[in-house]
Amino acid sequence: MEYKDYYEIMGVGREATQDEIKRAYRKLARKYHPDVSEAKDAEDRFKEIGEAYEVLKDPEKRAAYDQLGNQWQAGQDFRPPPGWDAGFEFSDNGRGRAEDFGFSDFFEALYGQRFHRGTTGARGRDNLRMRGQDHHAKVLVDVEDSYTGATRSIQLRMPELTGDGHVTTRNRTLKVKIPKGIRQGQQIRLAGQGGAGFGGGEAGDLFLEVEFNPHARYRVEGADVHVDLPVTPWEAALGARIRLVTPSGPVDVTVPPNSQGGKKLRLSGRGLPGKKPGNLYAELDIVIPPARDEESREAYRRMQAAFEFNPREDVKA
Repeated sequence: MEYKDYYEIMGVGREATQDEIKRAYRKLARKYHPDVSEAKDAEDRFKEIGEAYEVLKDPEKRAAYDQLGNQWQAGQDFRPPPGWDAGFEFSDNGRGRAEDFGFSDFFEALYGQRFHRGTTGARGRDNLRMRGQDHHAKVLVDVEDSYTGATRSIQLRMPELTGDGHVTTRNRTLKVKIPKGIRQGQQIRLAGQGGAGFGGGEAGDLFLEVEFNPHARYRVEGADVHVDLPVTPWEAALGARIRLVTPSGPVDVTVPPNSQGGKKLRLSGRGLPGKKPGNLYAELDIVIPPARDEESREAYRRMQAAFEFNPREDVKA
């Protein structure tokens, strides 16, 4: 997927005001409109300009795009960094599906999920009383929080338009209760923490979509948790009883004799808690002791002499 420099496409600087972006779009749209332009790439340029304007005209999308930084070059291979939009607060916009507009994979990767949301705000009109828009944000929590439940301070950034037409962000901090057993992709609803109502209408809600922080040991797949379990060659060959540290506490696991690296030991119900708890899978990682001195090298020579074993004997040339 190629990185798109929307500012370069629009021919404006990153410090451009919203009015400057609007004027640039009108100029380029007239120049490359397929009905009037004679340029061979007019249709492609018109679509590209429309996509860039869709992002830069919207303070929310623009602020999110800006926080990616400018270290990428146009056309460079790009993948969104993990959690790039965590803590960024979006309102519902109800503008339909991104593919309906023919936007690129780059746009879809950044905004697709939010762009697909239908509006749930501004409903309940009654004598000009309007409910505020619902807001959405992605938050990162630790996998251990799902095992025990927790209360965390979450910092969110909400885009705002300044009086001189520039986009900035307003920060706010909320104390959020993380429910025990929360899964990735599930949402926490904070009633009344969305957009303000109009004419005395109630405020919208804030929906926090949960993802887990990357962990040095644990990998989460649905309700299941995976962890690497380092073992020695003799523990794998002879079998062993090993103490394994898990998010729910230490537990003793049995390594069967003649286990191979990559073998998974299932600990039923030790995954994320819930009505149907997940499992924890300990994957054996056989660690070879280094031969740092003559004594250890001699031990390996004795092992070599003791075993008639070739792990590549079934590999044909």
